[in-house]
Amino acid sequence: MPKYRFAIVVGASSGIGREIARQLAQSGCRVAAVARRYDRLEELRQSFPDFIIPAEHSVTDYDAIPALFQDLTGKLGGLDLIVYASGAMPKVEENEFDFQKDRQMIEVNDLGAVAWLDQAAERFQNTKHGTIVGIGSVAGDRGRLKQPVYNASKAFLHTYLEALRNRLSRHGVKVVTVKPGPVQTEMTAGLDLPKAITAESAAAIILKKSARGGEHYLSPIHAVIFFIIRNIPSWIFRRLNV
Repeated sequence: MPKYRFAIVVGASSGIGREIARQLAQSGCRVAAVARRYDRLEELRQSFPDFIIPAEHSVTDYDAIPALFQDLTGKLGGLDLIVYASGAMPKVEENEFDFQKDRQMIEVNDLGAVAWLDQAAERFQNTKHGTIVGIGSVAGDRGRLKQPVYNASKAFLHTYLEALRNRLSRHGVKVVTVKPGPVQTEMTAGLDLPKAITAESAAAIILKKSARGGEHYLSPIHAVIFFIIRNIPSWIFRRLNV
């Protein structure tokens, strides 16, 4: 894992985001842990009182983000890394079309990411230093019938991060897109996820892969499987009922 001194983790109250914040703090990095559930952030702070700065925030409160970003970077004393790990994936039935659920996914998975990462991108462009990590998903590789908007929201995030990478690489900034497969988290609880890995394992792999830019799956097997899936003709993919 690269040595980071100052980090912001957005979506740090559970799942992969919490584990990333915990592992960073354990390594001696000062971490601004951002999430809606302050009680969980406080638990993290109590475990690492010298390294965790809790910040209660909803990523859909877009207008508050510029000031909060400046406040947190000031409290940290700098910024080397930002991780956007917030995500929404409400249960959607196969024949259900619910705009409120769809809107929630777009607001959290996409608009929140852009609002936070635009702030970091501008700062890192000016300082010629820094790493941006966005937690995408293998679900964003194709438009699956079971979760149309979740798939689309992750595809948006992947493309946005690619564009940031193309823009910022010339300034010495790394932009990392991570596409986890099945991971055991609160968001995926109740789903049938064979061979799902723990959030702790996923976080460790993500932090290791943050050393270099580009798109990354969490395992070589996923890279091969989803290369094949991405290249299945649409008319065949449609018949697979996935």
